[in-house]
Amino acid sequence: MSLEQDVAAARGAVDALERACAPLTRYFGDSVDARRLRMDVARLRDDLALLCGAPSRATYEPFAAVYGDGDDEGIGGSGRTRR
Repeated sequence: MSLEQDVAAARGAVDALERACAPLTRYFGDSVDARRLRMDVARLRDDLALLCGAPSRATYEPFAAVYGDGDDEGIGGSGRTRR
């Protein structure tokens, strides 16, 4: 397999893991363990992006609502300028 095929296979596996874990986390609500599972799956996706670059297509992100549209509280936040 080529690198691109291996990366696509790894991303597909993370997508499948995320889909498999989503129903489980609903049973346990916002418990510490359910949050950790969601964050671990998100971390896998982030690690792949750091290692191989961001995917060239839009990805499925069912946990995006969990993180909201929060902004950086520091200098780098949108609409903020450095003085």
